[in-house]
Amino acid sequence: MIADLGAVVFDLDDTLHNDTHAYQSAACDVAEELGAEHNVSAAAIFESYIEHTSRYWRALSAEHLNTPIADSRYELWATALRSVGIDDEATTRKAAQLYGERRRSYYAPFPGTLELLAELRRRGLKLGLITNGFAETHYEKLELLGLGAAFDAVVCADEVGMVKPDPKIFLHACELLDTPPSRTAMVGDRYFRDIVGARNAGLSTIYIDVHAEPIPAGESPDVRVKGIQEVLAVLLP
Repeated sequence: MIADLGAVVFDLDDTLHNDTHAYQSAACDVAEELGAEHNVSAAAIFESYIEHTSRYWRALSAEHLNTPIADSRYELWATALRSVGIDDEATTRKAAQLYGERRRSYYAPFPGTLELLAELRRRGLKLGLITNGFAETHYEKLELLGLGAAFDAVVCADEVGMVKPDPKIFLHACELLDTPPSRTAMVGDRYFRDIVGARNAGLSTIYIDVHAEPIPAGESPDVRVKGIQEVLAVLLP
């Protein structure tokens, strides 16, 4: 258990909701619709989009924040469609728009998420959110997930010009919450971005181990859990 906390900061995607399921399901829907329309392989479209999207988010840095996420998403779909011989603006714009619509339909918090946040607040803890996502999409996502009023502070990467694992983004969240890092815990599903970044900023760390990421020898989070449902027992007696 992590004791003497004043605040808990959460990641959003794949921590509080299954974003992997949402974006992959939406991409599959788009690939199937456009594949049928153009008589090309839906699987090839899907695989190309997932590959390039995963690469984009893995490489995300402060420099990427200067490009609106809508523009980046358009380029990702353009790349995926060109891989099967589709290279026209109208189809690419349709793919990007349809993807956004379908993705929203798959948003749902993990079971127990809303109850966890309500209980932490009931017990007097401040709540924050740090996401490497963009304000353009993530405030809407929070509303659709029923989390719009759940946090005392929300930090989107593009609004502050920093991305996890930069320790400064965690320190910024602590400042907004008016709670020192030594009394703040970070809960996240990405070891390098969430756990290493928070640890380097002086926060306690709770790692939701859902991706089977390799952890360097000699390193470990303060606590490792399998899902958001286990977090309350770690934070509170």
